[in-house]
Amino acid sequence: MNNRMEQEKIVSIEDRIPKLKQQRKQKTNKRLTLFLCLFFILILLVVYFQSPLSKISAIEVAGNAHATDESILKQSGVSIGTGFWNLNGEQAEREIKKMKEIKSARVLKTFPNKVTLQVEEYKRVAYAEKNGSFMPILENGVVLKSDEKSLPSDAPILINWKDADQIQEMASALLQIPKPIASSISEIYHAPEKNDSWHITLYMNEGYVISGSVRNIADKIKAYPSIVSQLKPGTKGIIHMEVGTYFESFEKPSDSKDKKDQGEELNEAQE
Repeated sequence: MNNRMEQEKIVSIEDRIPKLKQQRKQKTNKRLTLFLCLFFILILLVVYFQSPLSKISAIEVAGNAHATDESILKQSGVSIGTGFWNLNGEQAEREIKKMKEIKSARVLKTFPNKVTLQVEEYKRVAYAEKNGSFMPILENGVVLKSDEKSLPSDAPILINWKDADQIQEMASALLQIPKPIASSISEIYHAPEKNDSWHITLYMNEGYVISGSVRNIADKIKAYPSIVSQLKPGTKGIIHMEVGTYFESFEKPSDSKDKKDQGEELNEAQE
């Protein structure tokens, strides 16, 4: 009985030996394959970092409408030929945001070697006229010292504005005005009066003139489209928006009653 059991054990072990050898061989092959893969990956990495593929070959500037690609690129410090993986994106973003007209900046890397400088500019809410030049006024109230000679068409022109605080206040008011109305404003004159140092005169593209105050113009001018719709076609004049709102025609009314009737129509339009 014992001899039989011993013989079965011997047979069982002999059967398992080939399987154990096969398993060991498979493990060895897997280790060899993994080692070879790692070796070739290291070789490829060495070749990549030594080749032009690891250097920045293309830089794109996106999101800018006024600041030039060249000025943004120069400010960023990023250049063709710089190591793609050595590029410090956060530092480049900080440098770009030092430009007065730039609100935010992001450096985006695209493998294998392309870089995009994505920027957002401060909105230009107006231009300050000075000696025949037009200096952009940004949404944060900053006035850029540029020398633009051509007449701007993307924002109104501020004329007779000298105080920086008042310019910033006007810029804030323009941001609150609905875009369709703001785009209709051609020029804004600072015209202080005895009782209101914030008094302004706005010239509209439609031929109307608005008399008002910086302090409440953003709210009162919202009624402008409704007011214009109540006026007779071809009628031009001044829309007063200081305290009450009424219309004063450039043409002298035949009697005071005509002017009064027009004033009542504007009040109804506002309501």
